[in-house]
Amino acid sequence: MTFEQQWIEYDYNPFVLFSSSGKVLSLNNEAQYLLGSVDKNTVFEIATTHANNSFGFKTTFLELEFGRYRFFGITVGYENEDELGIRLYQQPSVSFAAPKATGELTNVYTLIDLCISTNSIGSEVTFKKVLDPTIPDIRLHPDNFIKLLNKIYQGYANSQQIQTRLFYRVGEHIRFDDKKYSLFTIEFSGDDFSKKYLSEVEMMAENNNLYASCKEHVISINIPMITD
Repeated sequence: MTFEQQWIEYDYNPFVLFSSSGKVLSLNNEAQYLLGSVDKNTVFEIATTHANNSFGFKTTFLELEFGRYRFFGITVGYENEDELGIRLYQQPSVSFAAPKATGELTNVYTLIDLCISTNSIGSEVTFKKVLDPTIPDIRLHPDNFIKLLNKIYQGYANSQQIQTRLFYRVGEHIRFDDKKYSLFTIEFSGDDFSKKYLSEVEMMAENNNLYASCKEHVISINIPMITD
């Protein structure tokens, strides 16, 4: 592998080279993760839609979102009719201004189950869970964290279904005291989230030294995986 090829392979931005029929001919390391979040045909369609009318390269600024990936632009290029390449430019990943989380080592699955059980009493809402089973015990203040989750579920009280999803943020991390920690996310989604709860959720997340974000009825709590 040449030095230039290594630059592409380890680039933070996904790069995919397609055949004219949409077959993946090559891709870099980051693109392998991307294609775990979005179908390759979707990326190929974006590439063909934004390709130059003639041979060459064209950069387009647009917002794209696939799972944890958010992009602010793409470059599409081709020099013949057989191959078409696309590079997607990532927005900066989640950053934390909060200090390192404190508290006791806690099983996050137990807290989620407890809050779902509490909020399902007397409710007609259907609760659905999609949980990565490999998250270890992490350092949290259980009481404060339960209050945060309960507040989020209250915000979805008018939804027919609430989904709680727990997953790793692959490739993302945060440093405390020169030590690197992985990140994971608890994502809540439903038909309707009452915006009157949003400021409370953000404040309670900050008090837990966590980061909360809301987009189109989806609440995400991003959590450093501190196990020491």
